[in-house]
Amino acid sequence: MAGAHCRAADTWSHGVSGVATNASASEIAKFDRLAARWWDPHGESRPLHELNPARLGFVSDRTALRGKRVLDVGCGGGLLSEALNGAGAEVVAIDLAEELIEIARLHLLESGRAVDYRLCSAEQLAAAEPASFDVITCMEMLEHVPDPASVISAMAALLKPGGQLFLSTLNRTPLAFAGAIVGAEYLLRLLPRGTHQYKSFIKPSELAAGLRDAGLQLKDVAGLHYVPLLGKAFVGPGTGVNYLAWAERPL
Repeated sequence: MAGAHCRAADTWSHGVSGVATNASASEIAKFDRLAARWWDPHGESRPLHELNPARLGFVSDRTALRGKRVLDVGCGGGLLSEALNGAGAEVVAIDLAEELIEIARLHLLESGRAVDYRLCSAEQLAAAEPASFDVITCMEMLEHVPDPASVISAMAALLKPGGQLFLSTLNRTPLAFAGAIVGAEYLLRLLPRGTHQYKSFIKPSELAAGLRDAGLQLKDVAGLHYVPLLGKAFVGPGTGVNYLAWAERPL
């Protein structure tokens, strides 16, 4: 299913066609370790399962998905990718964690969904297929790469004119440190310790500047709130911890 230009990533420093791969080997290994239980709603990926409906709702409330060509960047094991396909989108999904991509492909046999999973970076795909997607999603991924601006620039290049970009990430605030690291990783043990690095969190103003530099127009920002004791997530005011952003490539 994967395109030849995105089938393999032989090294972490350079991808196909000489395009530099913007990735950390330690970050990729961290997520590969979660692969076996990615689809277990009670396992280490439980927060992602519970965040997924709210993330999908943020996207589907702002753009039609049926019949659209959608790219899911940093797809992991495919939770959002499959949900986007279930909403009627033609989905390509990419990640650099090989074991996660294999788990995602295997899960299609169980779910019956149709997702084109590829082992490659946004930069590699942008070099091969510019201006080819109506919608791009990139959830909980920017804080895990060495150069978020490079990913944003690649996604801008991948969007068709008038295309929509949807992002989620963590704000660099004391509240986010307390909630996403101290609370989620150490007290509640919802995530493995070391999942997040506070210095890599991104302020909304920094994200807005990166979008502007890539030629994108920021349309909306909203908080993504998670209540682990209830197993629920919702979109609403307040961007102190997790937040979502919607941007557009001008016509």
